Order: sequence, then C-alpha cells, then structure tokens
Amino acid sequence: FVTHGGLPTEPGVTLQDIRKITRGCEPPNQGLMSDLLWADPQPFPGKSPSKRGVGYSFGPDITESFLKRNDLQLLVRSHEVKDEGYLVEHGGKTITVFSAPNYCDSMGNKGAFIHFDETCEPKFTQYEAVPHPNIRPMAYAAGMGGLFM
Repeated sequence: FVTHGGLPTEPGVTLQDIRKITRGCEPPNQGLMSDLLWADPQPFPGKSPSKRGVGYSFGPDITESFLKRNDLQLLVRSHEVKDEGYLVEHGGKTITVFSAPNYCDSMGNKGAFIHFDETCEPKFTQYEAVPHPNIRPMAYAAGMGGLFM
C-alpha cells in the first residue's frame, strides 16, 4: 500500500473505504483523508497526536492490523524527511522514502527511491544533493519573481 502520509487510526478501515474518499477538494483537518496525507509512524503501539499538529502518529500494531485486514504486506509512505533518504520501521512493514536530498537546502539528508523487482523485495537507491545554481534557498517558491531578488 502506497500513500503520502500514513494509515487511518480508526479501526476497521478497508481499501474499499479509501476508494470512496471524495477527491479534488481541500483536505479536512481530521478523518480518513487527513490520516492518509499527514499521519506518521511511531515506534510504540497505539496512536498519539501528531507532532505536526494535524493527524496522528500510528504504531506498529495499527500497521499490522491494517495490512492484515486488507491482505497487504507493506506500507510505503513519503511524507517525512529521513537522514538516509529512507527508513524501514514496524518490523519491516513500514517504509518511509524521501526523495528530496538536502530538503529546503538545509536538512543535510540524503534522498532515496525504491525499486521493486519481480520478487517484490524493495531495493533502495540513495543519493546526495548536487550543487545547484547560486540562487538563495527556496527562491523558486516565490515564482519566477523570487529568482531575481
């Protein structure tokens, strides 16, 4: 199962429930869509409020339950900087992969991506940031006007 953030923390959610989510709208601050976008794994069981201020953090028990209920083997997510570009958690059942090296020109992290071959075993490729043009950090976020300030 691949998602941006994490897993629903409410018990009993199925893939069918996820398929029914109304898309093309502003995400709500709580609920199924919010969990899929913003939830993060935590090393201990259960759920707790997220350090981000929206959504929850979910434990290995929630991962195991969701995967089992939906006949899945693995959760792959991306919504969190990882020093090495990826991190395997929850007994190998949750993988966070983050593809932006040196995020925001300040984090010093590696980037990574996953390749799944015919055996469905994940193979990771890590890389570091390369020098970029002499543009102040995040200048591109202001549109083209920000590049010339």
